[in-house]
Amino acid sequence: MQAQTILSSALLSLLAAGALGAASTAHAADKMAASATQKCYGVNAAMKNDCQSPGHSCAGQDSKARDPQAFVAVPAGLCAKLDGGSLQAQAAMSHDAMMKKS
Repeated sequence: MQAQTILSSALLSLLAAGALGAASTAHAADKMAASATQKCYGVNAAMKNDCQSPGHSCAGQDSKARDPQAFVAVPAGLCAKLDGGSLQAQAAMSHDAMMKKS
């Protein structure tokens, strides 16, 4: 009877240790994935930014798409491949400057 209790306790301890190990491995993978992102300015969709920008104070409030001062978090290395993507915030263009650029 006592041997069965000891065996059950040992088995439960092994299962708990395995669960803790799996949880810490998953947490480390999540941390690594989060650190593998970077801020990409000028590629946001309207109301889909990840930051505060001039004119608003919260994520998701930028009414202007492709705002050069708003960023979205993207996987590292992707920003350079996106049309208009920049790793630094740019000064907002005036309407006249945009018309001359076209």
